[in-house]
Amino acid sequence: MQGGVRELLSGWQVKLYGIAWQGEQPRPELVQAAIRTASQALPSPARQLAGDGPDRYGLGFCIVHDAGDRCFVLCDWWAAENEIHQRMFSAPLNAPDALAPHPADAIGCVWELAVTDFERRAWLRHVLANPGGPDEAAYLHATFSGKV
Repeated sequence: MQGGVRELLSGWQVKLYGIAWQGEQPRPELVQAAIRTASQALPSPARQLAGDGPDRYGLGFCIVHDAGDRCFVLCDWWAAENEIHQRMFSAPLNAPDALAPHPADAIGCVWELAVTDFERRAWLRHVLANPGGPDEAAYLHATFSGKV
């Protein structure tokens, strides 16, 4: 698992994570396809205000998973203070550039959910329960790295 590379995608600040079934990182062609796909999939505008605070923060994370059976990309973002939204894409192993909306109602495998769990805890710690108020920069700097 490689994690925490920050990307600016269509006005969004996104943490980019990689999981690979074989090897240390997903194949570069899958990572590039994931960045292109996420740039198009994230809602616009990135930051949107509603009432007293953000409805969308312009903050999220993307999991690029070079799995044993398919290529997966999970594009997640924070909205309405405490909600995580997601768009999931997949492609055949031999065609990582062919990412399309995933045809099943899955939300992620146990390996991907390790990242989601870390991100949930980071959001709680740095944005929702931070005594000094939301610290978006601290959230962006909190990254998961290790074996899942």
